Amino acid sequence: MNTIGLVAFALVGSAKGIREEFDVFGIGVVGLVTAFGGGATRDVLIGRTPLALQNLGEMGLGILGVSLALGLSVLLESPDEHPITLVADAVGLAAFATAGSIVATEAGVNAFGVVAVATINAAGGGAYADVLLDRSPFILFDDFYASCAVLGGTTYWLLTVAGVSPGLTAGGCAAMTVGSRLLAVNYGWELPTAQMLGLAQKRVD
Repeated sequence: MNTIGLVAFALVGSAKGIREEFDVFGIGVVGLVTAFGGGATRDVLIGRTPLALQNLGEMGLGILGVSLALGLSVLLESPDEHPITLVADAVGLAAFATAGSIVATEAGVNAFGVVAVATINAAGGGAYADVLLDRSPFILFDDFYASCAVLGGTTYWLLTVAGVSPGLTAGGCAAMTVGSRLLAVNYGWELPTAQMLGLAQKRVD
């Protein structure tokens, strides 16, 4: 799961850097931050050294994702909006939500901790990348994205409590996350704002 997530998110983050016309170094930085930001935060939360600092293979996977994005930019006009990138993003989200759920469960945290770590692992890197791109993290105001990781982490915890085997539990988490994300992209799902619910009104000067 971690391997899939690293390659997929490095590709997605790099595609964003390419769209912003960053140089090759900047593209790499955004790609690697997207790939490693959430996992590093996860590791700090559970009190261990981030895996990216322990294993050079992890960095190699990130660089592979960056290279794939650069290759796609030669073939495609807008790689960040291509179905390949959108599917890779959904797969990366699912992989990291599952990896976060597994790590949190092994660390012995409670139900909230499992869901929180799963969500941070899945969506944290993208939030950091948005800061580098000088914009508000899109998970806070647009699209049905981090919510998919919440659903995945919740599914993992429920299946664990139900005594389902670890393999099926991980599969259920991944399926819930990637399935809900692809449905959200296909049907344009969004969480409502306070204005949409009528809880807040725009000020009229």
